[in-house]
Amino acid sequence: MSTTATARRFFDEVWSEGKLDLVHELFAPDYIGRPDRHAEETVRGPEGVKEYIGRLREGVPDLIMTVEDQVAAGDKVATRWTAQGTHDGKLVGIEPTGRTATVTGITIQRFGADGRIVEAWTNWDLLGMLHQLGVIPQQA
Repeated sequence: MSTTATARRFFDEVWSEGKLDLVHELFAPDYIGRPDRHAEETVRGPEGVKEYIGRLREGVPDLIMTVEDQVAAGDKVATRWTAQGTHDGKLVGIEPTGRTATVTGITIQRFGADGRIVEAWTNWDLLGMLHQLGVIPQQA
């Protein structure tokens, strides 16, 4: 399977469909992820990926990730994505608002020789999401 196909499975099947059982197939045991430039959090290993995604899907159970574009070079795949869902559960310490939000982001994944993801960096519009959820006011 190509690296772009593996990256797409991550977004389509793991994020959108919640198939967390696929994580061990797609991620190397020594995986390190940096899911947000704003947070100190580092995700480690497949179990860390499952915990992180599971926690976010609890806050947004109808979450859908749409792959907008992908570019591959060497051992890396960059994916530009859009996420949409309704904030119906606790999310990053924020009580449910019942509001729907749409955010965009880019994830760069590095692949190992066995075709599994060994490292990733994500940059996404956290501020935009917080505005849409009404957690922080938009400036005039």
